[in-house]
Amino acid sequence: METTKKKVKPQKANPVTAIGIRNAYRVYVLTEGKMPLSVFAFCKANGMTEADFYAFFGSFEGVEKSIWESYIVDTISRLAGDKDFALFTAREKLLTFYFSLAELLKADRSFVVHQLKGAKFSGGTPTFLKSFKSAFEGWVEGVLNEGKSTGEIAKRPFIEDRYSSVFWMHLLFVLNFWVRDDSPNFEKTDVAIEKSVTLAFDLIGKGVLDNALDFGKFLYQNSKS
Repeated sequence: METTKKKVKPQKANPVTAIGIRNAYRVYVLTEGKMPLSVFAFCKANGMTEADFYAFFGSFEGVEKSIWESYIVDTISRLAGDKDFALFTAREKLLTFYFSLAELLKADRSFVVHQLKGAKFSGGTPTFLKSFKSAFEGWVEGVLNEGKSTGEIAKRPFIEDRYSSVFWMHLLFVLNFWVRDDSPNFEKTDVAIEKSVTLAFDLIGKGVLDNALDFGKFLYQNSKS
């Protein structure tokens, strides 16, 4: 008696997604130590067409910008899921943000270290960090505005408009410290974050800097008399 053979349906290829492209790009860069030579070669190696790639990204630079922007977006999303976060002070929010970002980056440390160590900052913000920077400055500006409305952060004409840029530089300091940190579980980075955020808020809060500015104003006025 002949047995009826069941027809095996060919498996459908997994749909190409932005996340899939980003993951494949990370693997390529970390394996080869450089950006792919062409979109064609990258797509061929990863079982997709160029049309698949261009449906999400216009270039490899676009992929890198998307990867870095996702670090900020995902961190903010995690914090938004914590019902207690909204009750934190501006200082506590920034501390929590840095700790959460550092924890997220830990899972992607090899790629982050590769990119930051190869980056050139002399000509301004590297291309791959531009969306990352914009996303961070947009978020931190909101936190700083909350701090100013509650009196936690002093309102200082001309100076306060630069606070978000100052904290961008502070974030770069944290990232570079973390890249070079070889302590277990990056414990030194946690200390650096806590101490530097404390110092930053001491400076932008009411107190030390206001007294220094007031004294400087006094000296300037009396130098003319």
